[in-house]
Amino acid sequence: MRNGDKSIQGICFGEVLWDNLPTGKKLGGAPLNVAYHLNKLGVVTSMLTRIGRDENGSELLSACEQLGIPTTFFQFDDSLPTSTVEVTIDAERNVQYEIVYPVAWDRIAVDTVVLEEIAAVDFLVYGSLACRDEVSFQSLLLLLEKTRFRVMDVNLRAPYFGPEKIHSLLKYADFVKMNAEELYIISDWNGATATSTDQQRVDLIMERFAIQEAIVTYGADGAVYHFKRENISYHFPALKVQVEDTIGSGDSFLAAFLAKRFQMQDGVQLEEVLEFAATLSGFVTQSSGACPAYSPEDINRFHWLNPIFRDSDLKVKQ
Repeated sequence: MRNGDKSIQGICFGEVLWDNLPTGKKLGGAPLNVAYHLNKLGVVTSMLTRIGRDENGSELLSACEQLGIPTTFFQFDDSLPTSTVEVTIDAERNVQYEIVYPVAWDRIAVDTVVLEEIAAVDFLVYGSLACRDEVSFQSLLLLLEKTRFRVMDVNLRAPYFGPEKIHSLLKYADFVKMNAEELYIISDWNGATATSTDQQRVDLIMERFAIQEAIVTYGADGAVYHFKRENISYHFPALKVQVEDTIGSGDSFLAAFLAKRFQMQDGVQLEEVLEFAATLSGFVTQSSGACPAYSPEDINRFHWLNPIFRDSDLKVKQ
């Protein structure tokens, strides 16, 4: 993808793993899912992560290469295993995870080569789960000091989170994505009350941590984009699709939004950005797993078959 005369490039930092689903083993990890979709959408995005020198690691590396995810910054651990997660899906298609600790991505390291590369790319996507161990957390803090644009994908997974680390990560963020539950947890830490509206909760977080842009996802109820500089909040509906599973739907929404966002100065409208994000998220929701195969033609046809109808979904805060 190009913005004017410049190719847009990024790095996703954090966990890569095998989700052990009832239907079999699937490649996973929120930052990896984001990297997959960004690359599919033409934004060259590398993964900075760590895997074990084991069979799962070899298979994971091969799978990423086949999916077109650059693996230049994969690290290899001689003692810790490649990450696996036990996944269960209930009758309502909700997903629960059992995440093993410690694993290789808990020990992500940085060196001068990585620091030079992070300073050269346009954005860094990072999450909170990858910071559960102090080694990866400190490595990420070094990267955040160097990068141009910081995208925090909040990923609260009990028992691996608390206010101190989350607040440290939010202080660096230019752009934050979180779901409604995460919004309530973080805003409660920062003084929200039972009567606080979602808008007030978002305002509280964005004001305290000087965040310019935020997306709050609401599953089947869509998402709300908040832009502090323009003082707007825009609600956009989700597509009504047959749900296969919800794994990675939020990750695909973020990737699609970022891909389009970097085109906004070339005349792309906010409605188009959000519509594209909702379309890709809907496609992933009605597919199996977080990284289904697709082409631009597949997404265009899916969009044509599943149009988004807007009524009173636009809310502008003056």
